[in-house]
Amino acid sequence: MSPRIQRAILSVTDKTGLVDFARKLSALGVELISTGGTAKRLRDSGVTVKDISELTGFPEMLDGRVKTLHPKVHGGILHRRDNAAHRSAVAEHGIAPIDMVVVNLYAFEKTAAKPGVAFEELIENIDIGGPSMIRSAAKNFHDVAIVTSPADYDSIADELSRSGGALSQETKWRLAQKAFATTAAYDSAIASTLERISAESFQLQPETGAFPPTLRFTFQKTLDLRYGENPHQKAAMYSDGSGVGVANARQLQGKELSYNNIVDLQAAWDLAQEFNEPVVAIIKHTNPCGTATGKTLAEAYKRALECDPVSAFGGVIGVNRPIDGDAAEEMHKLFLEVIAAPAFDEAAKAKFASKKNLRLVEVTDPRSPGRLVRGADEASASTQKWTLKNISGGMLVQDFDVRPLQDADLKVVTKRPPTPEETRALLFAWKVCKHVKSNAIVYARDGQTVGVGAGQMSRVDSAKIGAMKAQLPLKGTVAASDAFFPFPDGVEEIAKAGATAIIQPGGSQRDSEVIAAADRLGLAMLFTGVRHFRH
Repeated sequence: MSPRIQRAILSVTDKTGLVDFARKLSALGVELISTGGTAKRLRDSGVTVKDISELTGFPEMLDGRVKTLHPKVHGGILHRRDNAAHRSAVAEHGIAPIDMVVVNLYAFEKTAAKPGVAFEELIENIDIGGPSMIRSAAKNFHDVAIVTSPADYDSIADELSRSGGALSQETKWRLAQKAFATTAAYDSAIASTLERISAESFQLQPETGAFPPTLRFTFQKTLDLRYGENPHQKAAMYSDGSGVGVANARQLQGKELSYNNIVDLQAAWDLAQEFNEPVVAIIKHTNPCGTATGKTLAEAYKRALECDPVSAFGGVIGVNRPIDGDAAEEMHKLFLEVIAAPAFDEAAKAKFASKKNLRLVEVTDPRSPGRLVRGADEASASTQKWTLKNISGGMLVQDFDVRPLQDADLKVVTKRPPTPEETRALLFAWKVCKHVKSNAIVYARDGQTVGVGAGQMSRVDSAKIGAMKAQLPLKGTVAASDAFFPFPDGVEEIAKAGATAIIQPGGSQRDSEVIAAADRLGLAMLFTGVRHFRH
C-alpha cells in the first residue's frame, strides 16, 4: 500500500477546478504549499496555504523567475523514500518530503498566437520552474504524484478519498507518463515557435508557408480501432487536441467506427465543406458516387442519390448543414454506414434511432456554414494545414489543397464560350472533381453529379467509365477534369457521351490540338490553370 500523501505543491496557470481540488486535499489533511497567483486564488477562496518562501526560507525573486528552483523543493520531491542515504541527506538539511506536485505551465502557445507578440513577452512565457518540478516528480513517481491536468482532479480526489489519502503505483505511473508527454509537447511548441525568430530582428515572423526544419507533432490516442484497412492490420485514431475536425468528432449513435469508415468520413466531410449552399456528398471508397446541392438537405440528398444509387448502398454521407427531420426521413430509406454533419436536430435523431448500427457523427469545423465550435475559441479554430504521407525512412508533407478558383483563373479557350448555365455546372463539377481520385472525370449538371470516372491510369478511360456509370441522361451535361488532357481522345469521348462543355487546367503540350477538337465538336472549354491531382 502506498503511503499517504501529506504535502503538496500547487502552482498552476490554468486554474480550472483548482479551488475545489485544493479543498478536497486539505480536507484529507494534506498540507498545501503554493506560489504567486495560485496562492492568492486559494487564499481568496478561503483555502489555507503556505507560501513557497516559507518552505525554502528564500523569497520569490527576479520577477518570479526564481521561486521553486531550490533544494528544499527539488530535494523534497526527488529523494527516494526507500533509500536510507537519501532520507539521511534530507533530514540533515531540514528538507521536508513533498508527495504531490500539481503544476501546469505558462500558456506559451496562447502567447505565441497573439498578433504582434513581442519577443520579450514570448521569452517570459517560457516556463522554467514548472517543467523542472514536473520532471522531478515524474522521475520519482514511485514516491510522488505529478498532476498536470485539471481533467485528472476529480479521479485523483476520489481515489484519495477511498484509500485514506494514498494513490496507487498504477495511478502514479499513469500520471508520470502524462507528465513527460506534457513537457515534451511544451518544449516542442517552444522550439517550433523560436525557429520563426531571426537573430537579426528578434521578431516572430508570420507563418509564410515555408516548411520548418524540424517537424514536431504531438497527438493523443482517442480510439483503438478493431483493425485497419484490412483485418490483419492494427489501427488507432489520434487527436491533435484542437476540438475540431474528424479526429475530434462526437459519435452520437451506432457501431464503433472502423478505419475505413473514418477515411471515407473525412473524404465526405472535405467535399461537403467546399460548398456554401446546402450540399450532400455520398462517398464510397473515398470517391464521391453522388454529390448535389439543393434548397434543402432533403432535396440535395435525393439529387445526390440519383447519380449512382447502387454504389450509394453502404456509403458514407457528409453534409454542411445540421440534418433536420426531412433530410433524415429520406436518408433513413437507404442502408448507410456513417452520416457526418455539424449537428442533428431532435427530429433527425429520433428518426435515425431505429437504425442502431448507423453511425451518426457530429463534426466541428470552422469551414462549415452550420459549424458548432465546442470548447474552443472559434477565432483560433483552424482547418487542416498539411497533408502527410508516410514513405520508407521518412515523411512527405504538403500544403492542404484549399486553392479556390478565382474569376481571374478562368480562361475561355474555345470559339464558343460556355453559357451561364454551363458555367454554373462547370464550377460545381470542378469542386467535386477535386475530391475524385486521379485520373478524374466528373459529368454534372448545375448542382448535381451525373457520372464519376475515378482512379484510372488513362484519362480517356475515366471519361468512358464516368459515362458508363451515369444513371441520368448525359445529354447537355458538362465535364470536369482534374488535370490536362494529353490527347484529344478524352475530349472526343466526353463529346460522344453528350456533354457540351469542359473545365480543365490546361498546360498540355497538345493544348492546341485539344482545343481544336473541342471547337470541331462544338464544345465550350474553360482553362483554370489549377490542377487537382488526388493520389
